[in-house]
Amino acid sequence: QVQLVESGGGLVQPGGSLKLSCSASGVIFNIYAMGWYRQAPGKQRELVAHITSGGTTDYADSVKGRFTISRDNAKNTVYLRMNSLKPEDTAVYYCNIAPGYSSWDWGQGTQVTVSS
Repeated sequence: QVQLVESGGGLVQPGGSLKLSCSASGVIFNIYAMGWYRQAPGKQRELVAHITSGGTTDYADSVKGRFTISRDNAKNTVYLRMNSLKPEDTAVYYCNIAPGYSSWDWGQGTQVTVSS
C-alpha cells in the first residue's frame, strides 16, 4: 500500500518562498514519474508540475519560471520549490503519481496560504 506524506506548507507573504516535501513509502519510488497537484477552495485539483523517473520536468503555465520540482530517489522524496508566490497559489498541495497512471491514495496534503 502506497503512503504519501506531504509537508512544508505554511503562511507566506506575496513574493515569498516555500519548499514542499513529499515522502513516499510502499512503492518502488524511482521507477515512477511523480507530480505535484494543488486544489484551491471551490476548484478542481490541478497538476502544477511533474518529473519523470529520469528527472525530466514540466510545469503548468501558471507556475513556470517560479516553481521547481525535484526528486531524491535515495530518500523516496519529491520536492517542490516555490518562489515569487502569489495569492492565487493558495491551495492544498498534494503529490501523487504523474498523470496517465491510476493515482495512488491521496495523502493529507499541505496547506499553502499566500497573504499579506
